[in-house]
Amino acid sequence: MNRHRTRLLFVAGDVIAVLLANVLALALRFDFKWSSITEPAFRATELLLIDIVLTPLVFLAMGLYQSYWKYMSLDDLLRLVRAIIYRTAGLIILFYALGFVGLPRAVMIINTVLLLMMTGALRLAPRFHLEFFSARRRGSGRRTLIVGAGDTGESLLRELKRAPHLEYNPIGFIDDDAEKRGIKIHGVPVLGNMRSLEKAIEEYGVREVIIAIPGATGSAMREIFEVCRRTGARFRTVPTRGALQRGAARVSQIRLVDMEDLLGRQVVSLDNQSLQRSLSGKRVLVTGAAGSIGRELARQIATYEPEKLIVLDRNENNLFYLEAELRDAHPLLRIVPIVGDVLDRKKIDQLFTHSLPHVVFHAAAFKHVPLMEHNPEEAVKNNVLATRGLALSAQVSGVERFIYISTDKAVKPTSVMGATKRLGERLIKTLGGECTRFISVRFGNVLGSDGSVIPTFRRQIAAGGPVTVTHPEASRYFMTIPEAVQLVLLAGAMGEGNETFLLQMGQPVRIVDMARNMIELSGLRPDEDIRIVYTGLRPGEKLHEELKSDSETALPTSNDKIMVLTGLEPLAAEDWRHYESLEEAAMEGRTEEVVAALGRLVPDYAPASPATRAAATADQKIIDLFPRRRLDAQA
Repeated sequence: MNRHRTRLLFVAGDVIAVLLANVLALALRFDFKWSSITEPAFRATELLLIDIVLTPLVFLAMGLYQSYWKYMSLDDLLRLVRAIIYRTAGLIILFYALGFVGLPRAVMIINTVLLLMMTGALRLAPRFHLEFFSARRRGSGRRTLIVGAGDTGESLLRELKRAPHLEYNPIGFIDDDAEKRGIKIHGVPVLGNMRSLEKAIEEYGVREVIIAIPGATGSAMREIFEVCRRTGARFRTVPTRGALQRGAARVSQIRLVDMEDLLGRQVVSLDNQSLQRSLSGKRVLVTGAAGSIGRELARQIATYEPEKLIVLDRNENNLFYLEAELRDAHPLLRIVPIVGDVLDRKKIDQLFTHSLPHVVFHAAAFKHVPLMEHNPEEAVKNNVLATRGLALSAQVSGVERFIYISTDKAVKPTSVMGATKRLGERLIKTLGGECTRFISVRFGNVLGSDGSVIPTFRRQIAAGGPVTVTHPEASRYFMTIPEAVQLVLLAGAMGEGNETFLLQMGQPVRIVDMARNMIELSGLRPDEDIRIVYTGLRPGEKLHEELKSDSETALPTSNDKIMVLTGLEPLAAEDWRHYESLEEAAMEGRTEEVVAALGRLVPDYAPASPATRAAATADQKIIDLFPRRRLDAQA
């Protein structure tokens, strides 16, 4: 219906309500005696005419004719109450000002109550109509359980009731809060706790389970996923807490569960005061800003209101999108996007001279292990020579903190990429100065980074398979990108200089388990709908990664998810001769000499041979995401 016509209908309805309220108020006060009602001394007709004009004007001033009553809320109802109070106050003033002294005051009180009831009913009618027909449509929808009867669960239920096209029929909540057991939220009961989830799914014929706990841990997600796998129910979740808080998503934007959810860990407790001191009001440079880690660094740093955020990368397309995202989210922040190469020493020197950054996060690096095996000179130039040049420029310009992003592949490296990152750690350890604090932060794989295993699996599943895994026992350490960056920022803030920090990565995860889980999360069956094919370890790859070498010791810090390593040696005086040979060989493209020089500078660099790979054993505890599945398979 046309919006203007709707407003006119409400105005007409309010006029009728005023008329009925006045007449009924008089009739009730005088026990429906017509002679008393029409007593000329009461001037009831005049008062009615004034009320018919005054009430719509007050309602218009209060915005009641702009509300969308189909979605009437408590706030709308309270605004209606305030409007009627203002109308009654105005009517009382006019009542005495115009000499309506004969009319009993009880008439005004009854009139107000009746008007509130009638205008309220008029505005609730569209909502009742929506709820009634939505309930009828939902009855044929998929029977759905909502896990979490808190604020998010209640908001989700309201959204589902308002959007019958989503085809969910919420029949109950699951919540571990004993005080909520048996209560009803908008008419939907809390059926039990997590232990009764499987029973509730089977008893009520549930086809969908939606997790309405934005901060749910990975272990809780895995537990629910395993129940849904056994019962055949589909498993979905609401957006993450961060997306909801940023306004980037609504509760009703239900999505499929992904590996980030299943492997997610407890939310990091941030030392905001420390981060404010280290970032707020500072000029911050992020290299490799168009990459997965660099983008998230820029996003999180922007929330601490730096004086200027400089984002550097040679990928101008991704840098363009990052700049647009940051400007939308932080319109007052000074953002300086720079398209450039960290190898361009002249440009880097100009950047430091003109921008004078206080803090540098060096995330630019070549990271793909097999690719770097075929291009070792490029790995050395980008991961070693550029790192040293950037660090020297930072030292000369008086940068306060320089944070180098490293990887677990730097531990006992079997690849060129790992060896270059190990050498980068030694360089940073060597460059400590009085003005600049040089800090390294080492961690394992991050979930969903560009070109990593999860996007690859998603692409292969979407194409109908097969999904390729290198080895049935291959495992890796994983954490989410936001968590890794949060911990990098904290480590950078707490560092005093010359430290190498190690992030607590938990237990490693089998890659084949991730592949099977992702296939099932897509609603398909591993080895039936989608095949899993083993391709063998690629050049430079390990069967299992490690977080520290035998010569290193991990010591606790004030944050239980960050450790500091001892035992990493800086470059000695004789190492610089080998470094010069490495630099010369890399710049001239002499591949064999590059690999040989790397071996001299990184003594534990041992390119893995086929025999080494075959002899690799799992001497560490590997997290088995779903042990029951393996037992079922054995049976």
